[in-house]
Amino acid sequence: MADTLIQNAGLVLTMDEMRRAVPSGDVLMRDGRIVAVGRDLPAAGCTVVNAEGCLVTPGLVNTHHHLYQTMTRAVPAGQDAALFGWLQVLYPTWAAMRPDDFFVSAQVGMAELLLSGCTTTSDHLYLYPNGTRLEDTIHAAQEIGMRFHPTRGAMSIGESSGGLPPDDLVEREADILEDMIRVIDGFHDPRPGSMCRVGVAPCSPFSVSRELMRDAALLARDKGVMMHTHLAENDEDIAYSLEKFGMRPGQYAEDLGWTGPDVWHAHCVKLDAEEIALFSRTQTGVAHCPCSNCRLASGIAPVRAMRDARVPVGLGVDGSASNDAGNLMAEARQTLLLQRLAYGAGAMSPGEALEIATLGGAQVLGREDCGSLAPGKCADVVIWDMGDVSAAGNWDPAAILLAGPTVARDVFVNGKQVVSQGRITTLDQRALARQQNQQMRALQERV
Repeated sequence: MADTLIQNAGLVLTMDEMRRAVPSGDVLMRDGRIVAVGRDLPAAGCTVVNAEGCLVTPGLVNTHHHLYQTMTRAVPAGQDAALFGWLQVLYPTWAAMRPDDFFVSAQVGMAELLLSGCTTTSDHLYLYPNGTRLEDTIHAAQEIGMRFHPTRGAMSIGESSGGLPPDDLVEREADILEDMIRVIDGFHDPRPGSMCRVGVAPCSPFSVSRELMRDAALLARDKGVMMHTHLAENDEDIAYSLEKFGMRPGQYAEDLGWTGPDVWHAHCVKLDAEEIALFSRTQTGVAHCPCSNCRLASGIAPVRAMRDARVPVGLGVDGSASNDAGNLMAEARQTLLLQRLAYGAGAMSPGEALEIATLGGAQVLGREDCGSLAPGKCADVVIWDMGDVSAAGNWDPAAILLAGPTVARDVFVNGKQVVSQGRITTLDQRALARQQNQQMRALQERV
């Protein structure tokens, strides 16, 4: 395969150790890796991609998603509900989904992410109705060409036992642990440049037992994989923890082995100062999901305090039924705006928000090989067309989050072009949308 040279970009934001910004810059890719970033790189023998007038960034990294939820966006009964009520509205619909629904909805979610410049995504799949398996989403990622961190989620405490989910969506804990072992052994690739790394992810403290949380942590560390769950998402979440466990969520997580650099928690909207200090001390990661937190009125996460304490923070779009979109560039802008709203106009710069979306997310997922444009790093690269009307009049292309496109012109994952001129190259995205809409109508009839 010929080398690929992205040539003469208006500006290349590397996010490397020096945070270099290279005007009139080039990026050379070979065999899935970045070979060089600089100016006037030799083009002989290369496939040349002209990036004149464009901004080039590392691929964005999505640290929290529920891809299956693209099948249930804007469901009327859940449009105005907070977290617990929203879940109770949607659980019966999700229980009627089938394996082909999970495959197609995963591809829809990934296509939407890719178009927003996201090259790596995690997925928290915690329900498995009607024969669904984690590999339904893994195969979807392989086909579309996205770097993927699927997590084997689970729910084991149903309504009859004091949990939130209906009993027909929970699993036996022995079966959950057995399947976690199966998918890790079958699909996890720990090597640098890996396109698939599997994680372990009991859904939340209100849907699994203490024993499953503890056993899952032991299993994950025995297998050398990462751990993920929801934590401290809203006031109801805190009240549940205090009532059921007699402690705040951070303490509960620590007691069960759920802190450390191999752990990341979604949301953390309601972490207090002691919990932030705990996460800093243990280097426990956070997936910040600003749009979903707004949609469900959960609150504004203290990202400024987390960053100041050196807690690893990345961004997540969260499920597409609670967002109801999957544009990671929009999440980065919303992060910037919310932190300014909460803490003042100088609380966060556009550059810092973009860093959280790229390098920050890679750190949270344990990907030292992603998140920046530097020799040896994965060739996950995004080209943004700054000649579009969305950027017209912009004095500072690096401030793309203030004025610029949220749909990428070109996206490369592992050196392969998966978006060209704003269209997915690996599948027909409009045919995919038609397929999902057809399956959505069939799902509506089954519910």
